[in-house]
Amino acid sequence: MADQHDDDREEAVAPPLRIGISACLMGVPVRFDGRDAAVGDPRLQDWLKAGRLVALCPEQLAGLGTPRPRAEIQGGQPGVAVLLGRAQALTEHGQVVTGAFLRGARTCRDRFEELGVRLAILKDGSPSCGVQQVHDGRFLGQRVPGEGVTTACLRAAGIEVFSEHQLDEAERCLGELLAASADAPVGGGAFEPAGPGRP
Repeated sequence: MADQHDDDREEAVAPPLRIGISACLMGVPVRFDGRDAAVGDPRLQDWLKAGRLVALCPEQLAGLGTPRPRAEIQGGQPGVAVLLGRAQALTEHGQVVTGAFLRGARTCRDRFEELGVRLAILKDGSPSCGVQQVHDGRFLGQRVPGEGVTTACLRAAGIEVFSEHQLDEAERCLGELLAASADAPVGGGAFEPAGPGRP
């Protein structure tokens, strides 16, 4: 009988389906230059009110702080190359920050998994959060097709990832996941980084 009660308790605390999102897209000033990249789409506010959004900044989680030197993946390689040890993340001053990017990606993945995140909306072009594009590693503002380190890490863990330009696709994915899980909205959304001062 005790085992049955234990099973019931485990079911009761199963994490609800949530959406991970880059904190800068929600107006938190955590980008390398101390700014945000807020998206005004009302769906984000709807998902926040429904308790679905979990906002994180991988580079803040890694302790890089804000503002911080701009960083790009060497040679414009995809994030998976960094995960596999085949490419490095460097700052514009030549400092190697690969370890920090890997730490931020894995911490983000772990927190998303703990909170029941099944899909994520990340900032395109970022060396961490890029979904469709990253910069080419020359610090000239040029982009190439590819994904950031965090995006590659999340996808390897089975989390669907979309950019801020793919909200229609993200909405369809959410609908499919909800239909499959018969999930219901929960309490408030979660924001990890309080601002540029948080490591």
